[in-house]
Amino acid sequence: MGSTFTAYRAKGSTMTSAKTMSREKPLILLVDDYPDTVELTADYLQFRGFDVITATDGGTALELAASELPDLMLLDLSLPVVEGLEVVRRVKRAAATSKIRVIAFTAHAHESKAAEARAAGCDGFIAKPAVPPDMVREIQRVLGLPVDPIAAPVGKSLH
Repeated sequence: MGSTFTAYRAKGSTMTSAKTMSREKPLILLVDDYPDTVELTADYLQFRGFDVITATDGGTALELAASELPDLMLLDLSLPVVEGLEVVRRVKRAAATSKIRVIAFTAHAHESKAAEARAAGCDGFIAKPAVPPDMVREIQRVLGLPVDPIAAPVGKSLH
């Protein structure tokens, strides 16, 4: 089974070379082996103003992390080729990619899985199926961006 790579670029984004591009918007590497999840999540993130590139397996994710140096990786933990936790470990171990923020994006919503993801180096954890505004809020938090009021949960403080 071959790897898939798709780029979703928000309108108005500019791209020079992968390592020297000046970004107006954060670049997210979305990694999931389920095509519908990739398409729907990438479309929503693009709609919310992020640039998105995608991979459908851990091997391609590692290649794109090294070549594109995304600001954040939204990573499924159950992946073919290289499993998600090993992807996190390798990304965080390599000097060139160690600053990439990683959010585990998984249907394994057990606290033990969240602890395992944190131990591997994940900066955040989102259980699937995710509520889209909550997903954006977690991405903003991990990237240190101001929380968008639309993405904030109803009745909770933004501070």
